[in-house]
Amino acid sequence: MYKNLKTKILESLSSVLPIVVIVLILNFTIVPIPIYTMGLFLLGAILLILGMGLFTLGADIAMMPMGERVGAQLTKSRNLVFLIFISLLFGIMITIAEPDLQVLATQVPSIPNMTLILSVAIGVGSFLVLALLRIVFQISLVKLLILFYAIVFLLAYFSPTKLLAVAFDSGGVTTGPITVPFIMALGLGVASVRGDKNSQEDSFGLISLCSVGPILAVLLLGLFFGVSSEEYMVQTQTTAENITEILLLFLNGFPHYFKEVAVALSPIVVFFLIFQKIYLKLSKHYVKKIYVGIIYTYLGLVCFLNGVNVGFMPVGNLIGSTIAQLQYHWILVPLGIIIGMFVVVAEPAVHVLTKQVEEITSGNITKKAMLISLSCGVGISVGLAMVRVLISVPIWYFLIPGYGIAITLSRFVPKIFTSIAFDSGGVASGPMTATFLLPLAMGACQTLEGEIMTDAFGIVAMVAMTPLVTIQILGLIYTIGENKRITIQPKEEKDNDIIEF
Repeated sequence: MYKNLKTKILESLSSVLPIVVIVLILNFTIVPIPIYTMGLFLLGAILLILGMGLFTLGADIAMMPMGERVGAQLTKSRNLVFLIFISLLFGIMITIAEPDLQVLATQVPSIPNMTLILSVAIGVGSFLVLALLRIVFQISLVKLLILFYAIVFLLAYFSPTKLLAVAFDSGGVTTGPITVPFIMALGLGVASVRGDKNSQEDSFGLISLCSVGPILAVLLLGLFFGVSSEEYMVQTQTTAENITEILLLFLNGFPHYFKEVAVALSPIVVFFLIFQKIYLKLSKHYVKKIYVGIIYTYLGLVCFLNGVNVGFMPVGNLIGSTIAQLQYHWILVPLGIIIGMFVVVAEPAVHVLTKQVEEITSGNITKKAMLISLSCGVGISVGLAMVRVLISVPIWYFLIPGYGIAITLSRFVPKIFTSIAFDSGGVASGPMTATFLLPLAMGACQTLEGEIMTDAFGIVAMVAMTPLVTIQILGLIYTIGENKRITIQPKEEKDNDIIEF
């Protein structure tokens, strides 16, 4: 176990180190950061590395096996009503527990927090049911995505402009570090019971459909609630003035995140215990192993969220605000590209997805290729998000062409790449995006006297969109390579036959 943990922590270190290096370079060049604020950032980075290591180990030991077992049992029961009820209930529970959604709800004016949270949770639960039924009945993912995104954009036309960015952001924050491992494993479990040649391909796509539900839910809320026209102000965390304050900020954060993560994980644990008692009846040794994995997951998320929220948010806001004051503030765009390329690699759920993709495809789609494609996609999206902050470009101008290109590419690449691409969009927009990139955009937007609701919000939506294109381009390259290999191979065989004759 210790060896596995060491491996996971070293992987986390390689993911987070580039971000630390970028911030240090900025500190010694164009963005001087107060020494104690830098101390917050560095201590936060240490907690982030430890947290990611513990979380990914816990996901391997507990979250993935739990999801697969539950998914397989739901399908084996052959009871459609049972499948619909349990998956709807499960989707609602884990969404209400998702920490990122709680953060987003407090940022949206005019709509009560619990109203927004429950609406989004019902949206996720409903589309989780749809996603599982798609696997059972082998319905085309592409056709469903085209249908529901057409409905999304139609609703968006009638919804308040200020709510568009928030609506699309909600689709990203609901597929966070708690939701992704369990939902993906649930899909694998359901697909494994089918056992046909397309079951592996159909096991992907749950995240993509579950991301659509929250968007529709928030857009529908916008038709009834509207959004306040009052100026929205960014609330930043207090920075430290000495070493004692640095330690106190983190120590004060631990009780909050111990409670928050306990609330987030407890519905899943209770749900599994009930399911284990009634249906699964796994061995005591196996259940004990899952308990250990849950503890790793719990401690990992506590460390991760504390490190990111206390250490990273103040620095992200400060960097955005300081650069926006420079005469050459256009540097936000290339800087956003660089930061975006590295931030996505630090997302815990990204490592869960890339590992699962590599295993399911027997190494044909490697973890390295996935990470490169995701990094390029998120880098581009953050760069475009900075363009929106600088010149106040409506988010429509990016979302419509982006999703249009993604849907078009889906007609030319293998289905599995489309499923993985749309899953990647939801996975890439996790806690690191909400707690580092969003404060970066908000800090710059506030300094430039832009409108936060329309110009800064939407960065999560942008991060969720571009991987749809880059991963499918990876699929297009893979397809072209396979076609060339198939074309060349018969020719070589024919030449060999002539020689032998």
